[in-house]
Amino acid sequence: MLMDNNKIMIVGTGNVGASIAFALINQRTAVNEIVLTDIIAKDSEGEAMDLRDALAVSPSYIKITNGTYKDAKNCDVVVITAGAAQKPGETRMDLLKKNVNILKGMVEQIMSSGFNGIFLVVTNPMDVLTYYTYKFSGLPAERVIGSGTVLDSARLRTRIANYLNVNPKSVHAHQIGEHGDTELTLWSLADIGGQNITDLLDSKTRKSISDFVRNEAYDIIDKKGYTCYGIATCVAQILNCILNDEMRVLPVSSYDYYSDTSFGFPSVVGRAGIIRRLDLKLSEKEGVSLQKSINAIKKAIDSTKSILHE
Repeated sequence: MLMDNNKIMIVGTGNVGASIAFALINQRTAVNEIVLTDIIAKDSEGEAMDLRDALAVSPSYIKITNGTYKDAKNCDVVVITAGAAQKPGETRMDLLKKNVNILKGMVEQIMSSGFNGIFLVVTNPMDVLTYYTYKFSGLPAERVIGSGTVLDSARLRTRIANYLNVNPKSVHAHQIGEHGDTELTLWSLADIGGQNITDLLDSKTRKSISDFVRNEAYDIIDKKGYTCYGIATCVAQILNCILNDEMRVLPVSSYDYYSDTSFGFPSVVGRAGIIRRLDLKLSEKEGVSLQKSINAIKKAIDSTKSILHE
């Protein structure tokens, strides 16, 4: 159960972890306290100091400290961003062997603190690590959430909005499946004010948009070496949704009992975590593509089971 402290821990103070904290202090947020922790203690200490310098002029006043896994005990949410970074030319799945064993040690130490809140997994390959966080933690499935395809869907909505000259907030469209190369766009259910987007954009344009969304992270990484601002803002949105009990529909990643995997799919998110996944009617083509995406995640999960015993 959540502690009702509205206190979170961010594990990993690299570009993504620090950007999440920065995104939170620059908006009105439900978060009251942030604990930063990193394998390099002086890094998390330095980030905490730097962030505190902004509090006198930021929209929210949040207690910001650096700490250790022991401080997770009375946290409502632990955000996992730590792990090996994705390098230019490297896929998210290439990170798998590096990050599964790192994750195991982190989760075990966090759980030994007495933590009983919600995990929010951001580290890539996110769907696989969300699955393993659920398995390693022993928490109920609804309290282990991955950032899913929330960022991918934000990219999708922005791209569609640019084509149709509307505000992205008026675009209702989702990427689903793996946060990665096999993700897909739910074009059959995408709309603007009730008007289906397939009536507004031809198939060639839709394919171009889907390809752009799927590959944009690689393009950003190739240019600047990493991504941080988009995902940080999306994670801040998920955190506020949880702590405010907003019951919003977000395409987060969560455990699916039927397939024994975790993948991104529109779900109602609130204070208890995943309230429920939506029961959406996909087109036959979308259903096949989603199954291929699930299979890719499942293959990655199966490939790591021997790694854990090495």
